Amino acid sequence: MVNLKIDNRNICIEEGTTIMKAAAHAGIMIPHLCYLEGINEISACKVCVVEMQGKEKLITSCNNAVEEGMVIYTNSPKVRAVRSINVELVLSQHDCHCATCVRSGNCNLQKMANDLGLTEISYPKVVEDAPWNQDYPLIRDFKKCIKCMRCVQVCDKVQDLHIWDVQNTGSRTTVDVSGHRNIEDTDCSMCGQCISHCPTGALRERNDIPKVFDVLADPEKITIVQVAPAVRTAWGESLGLAEDVATEKRMAAALKQVGFDYVFDTNFAADLTIMEEANELLKRMPEIKESGLPMFTSCCPAWVRFMNSQYPQAAGRLSTAKSPQQMFGAVAKTYFAQKLNISPDKICCISVMPCVAKKGEAAIPAMDVTGTGPDVDIVLTTRELVRLITAEHIKPELLDEVEFDSPLSENTGAGVLFGTTGGVMEAALRTAVFALTGSNPDPVGFSEVRGGKGRKDADYYVDGTMVRTCTVSGLKNARLLMDDILEKRAEYDFVEVMACPGGCVGGGGQPIWEDVKMAPQRSAKLYELDEERSLRYSHENPTIQQLYAEFLGEPLSEKSHHLLHINE
Repeated sequence: MVNLKIDNRNICIEEGTTIMKAAAHAGIMIPHLCYLEGINEISACKVCVVEMQGKEKLITSCNNAVEEGMVIYTNSPKVRAVRSINVELVLSQHDCHCATCVRSGNCNLQKMANDLGLTEISYPKVVEDAPWNQDYPLIRDFKKCIKCMRCVQVCDKVQDLHIWDVQNTGSRTTVDVSGHRNIEDTDCSMCGQCISHCPTGALRERNDIPKVFDVLADPEKITIVQVAPAVRTAWGESLGLAEDVATEKRMAAALKQVGFDYVFDTNFAADLTIMEEANELLKRMPEIKESGLPMFTSCCPAWVRFMNSQYPQAAGRLSTAKSPQQMFGAVAKTYFAQKLNISPDKICCISVMPCVAKKGEAAIPAMDVTGTGPDVDIVLTTRELVRLITAEHIKPELLDEVEFDSPLSENTGAGVLFGTTGGVMEAALRTAVFALTGSNPDPVGFSEVRGGKGRKDADYYVDGTMVRTCTVSGLKNARLLMDDILEKRAEYDFVEVMACPGGCVGGGGQPIWEDVKMAPQRSAKLYELDEERSLRYSHENPTIQQLYAEFLGEPLSEKSHHLLHINE
């Protein structure tokens, strides 16, 4: 242990701890822009400087360890002066049009400038810009980049895709797509983790809210909105809503207030996905056992993009089942359109997802089962949903709860679990056991797949057959897994992969919080919702049963394959 003083407080802390972490332990928060614990500790911004007694020069607190007898001042006149200069220098190369920035009010740089009382910039403004494809789901605004390197390090160390890199030197240093490529020419998975870790508005999702307003104003269109499982765990955060206020039914009420004709729940489509995927697993099991190669889940479009670009030789191991978003769109424009007795092209299907890659998935040409256009027309992130609600001046806390519309909303606890890592695996196994044995297993009998670890193995005996499972989140972990499988260091039967750490609850479209990891508590909320559901098995969903009886026939039928699977 090391004894030191920080801002006249006596602190005893473990040797090797950084000054920044030691200060935080004592409740003293040192401002920073570039620092991400364990990911980006390069002291690039020099905003976290502190004064050390007996030392003339200031030192950075993010990468200097505590020492016995240290006396540190985190906000002395000297520190404030230097910190102000460093922030001003950043601002001199930054587009400071905060009023039109999606991160206004949730921007580290903006807060720091306000805290320092900076009302003018003393240095000449030199703001660089470069063209970008504004139709791409992920948008980069060069004018707002502060060269903190967070996006580079997250993409390299967490997702292992190396999409971003530093270019040029000196005052011309910038961050851009690596290899001097256009973003469309890269292997970007569109996971959005670079957006989630950017401290400013230099990275964001494509803004599709204007499209929503246009279609809401079109009297010829029937507007249908579906909401993903993970969205309900996070939509109230940025609105300042308490957990007991930010309920599923109040979210539905807010969407009704926006003006959508029908508000449905993607959990319904998650149950439908399980019906197809669990039965596909059982059908493929003899071949899986013979080949020693697993079937992979296909619900996460960022993971599917990763697989297709990094391991094309193994892409055939993916489940052919579409994601819940796309299954919902296909059913909405066929089954539901028939119920309304309208042409599919009269329906505009809008998704609210915790994900940026879903914008790309909806645009895949194969996702058009009716030939009238995309099955899902517009995809909004959770952040865009919040902006949509605030743009309509809606106060959700003042709304009464309402039910989701029928029939594409009834769901089970299994469908709810899709939003967290291990959830798809758990839900699929519940139904696979029933399909084999005719009896429901204990709904928490597969809980070993739960947890925030990047990779978890669990073996289960199902009707005398061992099913070897693995759940993975984060694309670097996915790469390590794929290498183990292809080099025969590991064998599995069924593997679930989520691109974002923690699963969809930590998705690249979720609300952004500095220095706070929200995925664990969002996951806990989904498990609570699963326990609260009266039905916890996808095959017991009466609306799903009705859909098969009236329209699809049975899982893996010819009609199911046409509508709910990728057929290549």
